[in-house]
Amino acid sequence: MSRVCGRRLFDLTNGWNDNHPIDAPVVVVTHNAPDDAAKWPRTTFVDGVAEGVARAREIAGDRHVSIASADIARQALDRGLVDEVCISLVPVLLGHGIPYFANLTDAPHRFDDPTVIQGKGATHLWYRVRR
Repeated sequence: MSRVCGRRLFDLTNGWNDNHPIDAPVVVVTHNAPDDAAKWPRTTFVDGVAEGVARAREIAGDRHVSIASADIARQALDRGLVDEVCISLVPVLLGHGIPYFANLTDAPHRFDDPTVIQGKGATHLWYRVRR
């Protein structure tokens, strides 16, 4: 598995100290890689969503790639780079934040019926993206 995120999430987490919780290499989409990028040897910095997803797929091989940033996920969906959308519905209303699918430029996007996985305190919904 590999994970794609944006620079904002990378900065908020301090790059997970180069040890992502799911033990996955990280590809950060940014126009400005940090000056001390060598501090994160398991992290790759790229300039562009398509390049980020392509690099993450290369790293993942036959494993999954996940996108962990709202704006990067939106851009990837609009560019046809997303195969599945996974939503974990948790009964908590935060009142603010960055919506994952706001301002889509190529909407509407269509999905197949979901696979529903009932969890403890959450319902997980998996949708295949229709092409």
